[in-house]
Amino acid sequence: MKQLALGILAYAAQRDVDTNQLCKLAGIKIAELKKEDHATLTGQQVHDLWLNASRLTGDALFGLHMGESMRPAALGIIGNIIQSSATVGEALTHAASLTHLVTTDCRMEITRDKSSFSVSLLPIVDPQKADAFSLRHLIEMLMVMVVHELDGLLLDKIIPQSIYLPYMPEDIDEYTRVLRCTPVKRANKYELKFPNRYWDISILTANYELQGLLLQKISKLPQPKSGTQTLRTRIYNYLLANSYLGVVSLNDISANFNMSSRSLQRKLKEEATSFQDIADEVRHALAEYYISSGNYALKDISWMLGYNELSAFTRAFKRWTGQSPLSYSAS
Repeated sequence: MKQLALGILAYAAQRDVDTNQLCKLAGIKIAELKKEDHATLTGQQVHDLWLNASRLTGDALFGLHMGESMRPAALGIIGNIIQSSATVGEALTHAASLTHLVTTDCRMEITRDKSSFSVSLLPIVDPQKADAFSLRHLIEMLMVMVVHELDGLLLDKIIPQSIYLPYMPEDIDEYTRVLRCTPVKRANKYELKFPNRYWDISILTANYELQGLLLQKISKLPQPKSGTQTLRTRIYNYLLANSYLGVVSLNDISANFNMSSRSLQRKLKEEATSFQDIADEVRHALAEYYISSGNYALKDISWMLGYNELSAFTRAFKRWTGQSPLSYSAS
């Protein structure tokens, strides 16, 4: 529960929330929370974190968007999954057994039939007695993390076959965008269903060194910009902190900042910049970092930064630095 609380705080900070204020509203002392021997948080404190994080960001879909941005590495479980899994099926099975490391309010269950497999999030507490707000945000976060983490394990964009929720969301388009499938209302169900063809696909354990690079802690990546938290700086830091599989799209970033793409572009124009300029700056910083590591193929770096062709990455790198990636790595 402590890691979950820290994850909520970290994501709220990316959204320009004062974490000291958020902790105060939840009755948590942030200095004590960071201590290894910190006492267990109460359910009420975690509920208050969810509630006030949503209020302070003005984002009614805070849990959904947090799942889109967070990685299991931030919750302390991804290393166990990667090191003990060879296929998608094994990774999901191990993830289900480790859900208790994130929360004790729900568990993950994996089932299969002849054509598909399902990932279900099952509340451990009685949904009628549990706090509906925090439970909904928690489970939505975990569902989104399942979908997006499969991308990381396969270096591919995974599309669920169907998604079931016990309610019909008001903002159905946003749920469809984040979960990549339109949710269907089904009583007492939080379920993701995938085609069976994904189950036995090998994950990146065969190239654990590359996977390790993708999952490194942010402290080892180029450092976020400090100073005045303009929208430009916030987006730069967000893109850098979520550079797991390259730079996200304008639509994704604007939704995560709880505004339309047009509004985001207008605000950035007022700061004499654009989303493309910021995205290129992040790609530039990451490209130099990845190349300087010296152990990774340029085609892999190109893919991680969102380029479909190595030639396109080479042209961009020459524009940024005046030299080719090969020349840079040799210098």
